[in-house]
Formats: sequence, structure tokens, C-alpha cells
Amino acid sequence: MAGLLTGKHVVLGVTGSIACYKALDLASKLVQAGALVDTIMSYGATQFVTPLAFRSITHRAVVTDSFDADSEYSVEHVALAQQADVVVVAPATVHCIAKLALGLADDPLTTTIVAAKAPLVVAPAMDGNMYDHPATQVNLATLKDRGVVIAGPGTGRLASGLTGVGRLLETPELLGYITYAMGKDGDLAGRTVVVSAGGTMEPIDPVRVITNHSSGKMGYALAEAARDRGANVVLVTAPTNLLDPALVKVVQVRTAEQMGEAVRLHAKDADALIMAAAVADYRPAVEAKQKIKKNDDDLNIRLAKTEDILKTVKGDFVRVGFAAESENLIENSKAKVGGKNLDLIAANDITAEGSGFGSDTNKVTLIGRDLSVEELPLLTKYEVGNRILDRVKTLFRD
Repeated sequence: MAGLLTGKHVVLGVTGSIACYKALDLASKLVQAGALVDTIMSYGATQFVTPLAFRSITHRAVVTDSFDADSEYSVEHVALAQQADVVVVAPATVHCIAKLALGLADDPLTTTIVAAKAPLVVAPAMDGNMYDHPATQVNLATLKDRGVVIAGPGTGRLASGLTGVGRLLETPELLGYITYAMGKDGDLAGRTVVVSAGGTMEPIDPVRVITNHSSGKMGYALAEAARDRGANVVLVTAPTNLLDPALVKVVQVRTAEQMGEAVRLHAKDADALIMAAAVADYRPAVEAKQKIKKNDDDLNIRLAKTEDILKTVKGDFVRVGFAAESENLIENSKAKVGGKNLDLIAANDITAEGSGFGSDTNKVTLIGRDLSVEELPLLTKYEVGNRILDRVKTLFRD
């Protein structure tokens, strides 16, 4: 994700909600991702958080007044609008949403939005009754019809003390909506990509399972990269500790059998299937119905082979596999290309530094159907995902 935001101009609009404090974290994460963040604050926002707080994080001027003669962007609001790669309003109050729906332009933020051609992301934050009000719903529908990306709101405890719909989304979710908005018309727009992730769990008894060290990070990064290029993404995932990617259809499974069923179902409409999951090769032949009690004897468990999903799933789509190897990387991976009828395989040596389970980076070698070899440098998993997608888009059937 960082690569997509590097060098991009983000106009961050902050309006008068108690959720303003979350906008500070969003600004920080955008800057960490390499974005140039220009903040525009409404008068109400300045009553909750100071402009200095945003300036300290972004190291750029903060606009609060259209007629501030000391601001380079005071009257020239068009300058910010022209520079923007994306405009984000987070939090967006009921009043701000109403003004945007009506096309009003009476402050620095709304004038910038009206003048901008960049994608617009609006993240509502308000009391649940305010969100449910018919006028608010009509205004949000109006913005959606214009192509505005509405991020949330989420459900949880509100400032009023009540629990309901109206919370500003958390920063990781907002970042997903922002990158989606920037790439929704990208080179994979209109395509459906199914990605698998995580390590399956094969039950021994109600307490114990056979699993592996897969963190799911590679599959999740692939799903986010495909989303950020405009694809409709289905992520079939075994249990992980990762947050569900925003704007991705997530299908939770546990076992290899469940993953196979979910992949076959969703691959029917897919343009590409990318199997990044670490699917168990074996499962206990018999699952004990009750917890197996420990005693002084050794325990022998008979294992049965699981189904090879890539070998059995049918459909006319691009097929991409992964090979996690500890030796003979190229030879073992080349054998899987023909054996699994793959268009591409991404092979990585799990013993190499930066390529082990749970890392945020990966060093893979791409092997095509013709057994051609392309060795990639050590990259973030998001960057690896994009390099794989670069190859996938050249392999589409139509």
C-alpha cells in the first residue's frame, strides 16, 4: 500500500466531530506511507484539535480560513484542488455531508472539493439517530450516485454513550478506502480475482489441530493490491490475526476441505485464481469426537491426503500457485507448474532472510507456464502482489 501512496497529494478535510482525534492518526499513517498531506480544517474541527497538531505531523501548512492572507492556499483554493490525487473528508459531519450533496462552497474545504477532479472519500462520523435521519440517507445516496466513495460509518460505542452506527472507521480501514478510491478505475477494473490466504487447520479432536506457520500476510497483500487496481476481490482465508481488508469480500474457512469448496464456488466467475494459502497436504484420517486424553503412551495419528485444490478446480481463468520450499526451489517449483496446470507460480525459499513465515517482505521467483524464470528482489508483500498481478493481467483469457 505504501508504494501506491508514495509522492501522492492527499487533501485531508477535517470537520467538527469528536472523532477529529482519529484524523491525526490517519494523517500520520498517510505521511508514513509517503503521501504529501495537506489538511483543511473547518472552524468546528479547530475546537476539538489544533491546526498545530496536524502541522506537526504533516510538516505542511494547515488551511483554516479562505481569507487568511498568510496562507499560500488562502484564496487560491483551486491550487490545492489541482494538486490533489485524492480528497478525504474524515470525519465528515452531517452538516458537511449535506453541503457536499447540495454542492455548496462556502469554506476552504467545500470550495476545494467543488474545484477538484480527484476521487473523493467521505467518512461519516455522527450519532446514530443523525446517521439514520432520512435527510442524511438521501444526501449520502446522492454522493454515492456521483461516484463519491463513502467509507463507513462503523458500529460501536458513540460519543453520546449509546452503541450504534455512526463511528468513524479506524485508520487501517480508512487507508483501504483511500487506496481503493485512487485505483478503482485501474487496469484490473471489471475483473474478478479470487485469492486464498492463511494456513488451514485440520482437527485432531475438539481441542487440537494440525496446521502450519502461515500468517496469511502474502494473500492479504495480494487481495489489497488487486483491490487497489480496480478488481472485484474475493479473499478465501483460513484463520489469521489480520484485519479484513476493506472493500474485499472475505470468506472465512478453517479446513482444506472448506477452502476447496469456497474456492470452487467463487472461482466460477473469476478471471484469475491466486492460491497463496498454505493448504494442508494431510489431515487426520479420523477426527476424535472427544478430547484425546494424555497418558504414558505415545500417540499415533494416521494421516490422509487432502485434495489438491489447484488440480481439481475447474474453469477458464488464470491460475497462479505458490511454492514455499526449503530446498531445490526452482526444480521443485517447475514440477508443480505442469502438475497443477498453472499459468504462473511464485516460489520462495522460506529459509531465506526476509522471506520466512510472518515477515512483511518476500523474495520470490516467478516461473511461467513455459518454465521461464524471473527472479524478483526482496520486496514488501504488497509490492510482490503487484508484480504478480502485472503478470496476471497479461494472461487473461480475453
